[in-house]
Amino acid sequence: MISVLLPDLLRGLVVTLEITLISFVGAVLLGTLIAVFRIGPVPPLRAVGTVWVGAFRNLPALVLLVLWVFGLPEVGLTVGLFPSACICFSLTFSATVCEIVRSGIAGVAVGQAEAARSVGLRFGQGLRYVILPQAFRGMVQPLGSVLIAIVLNTSLAAAVGVTELTYQSQTLTIQYAEALLTFLLAAALYVGVALGAATLVSRVERAVQVP
Repeated sequence: MISVLLPDLLRGLVVTLEITLISFVGAVLLGTLIAVFRIGPVPPLRAVGTVWVGAFRNLPALVLLVLWVFGLPEVGLTVGLFPSACICFSLTFSATVCEIVRSGIAGVAVGQAEAARSVGLRFGQGLRYVILPQAFRGMVQPLGSVLIAIVLNTSLAAAVGVTELTYQSQTLTIQYAEALLTFLLAAALYVGVALGAATLVSRVERAVQVP
């Protein structure tokens, strides 16, 4: 029976991994931008950053996903299920990434920012070339936790019909009435991916540590 179930589960796993990688990159890019807004010298942008984090940290991913998928068509906009999942997870986790980046930046010695200004670097240049590279060392483990959280939260996309691992598990359960075996296999795949991500994060963390 495993040989019958496994091909469809692996196809769902591929979709899960695609959603995870795209959402993680999106969350990191958005979260970093919002963190820059929050620590920047422009008050309106700081306000935008504060509202963004407050909204997306307190809005469940499933609620956002349902509102996005079923709400947008009501105003004449249609987005595919796969990109909808990627966008919603990126938005949801960007708030967490923002706080991770902001905390990492705060952990860099104030003298580093002063040194960047003293050599003529503007605020953005100082962040890019001086502050963020140093802050990254302290952000690897928290960002790894975000990556694993996204892996596990992709199962929510099954609620709106995205054919990822959990959706495939539900479909196979209906088709073959083997719920226990199907979801045991799915659980093993989720655990394997999460452990693989944790191992990768540990290696990256060791690689960026200062000798």
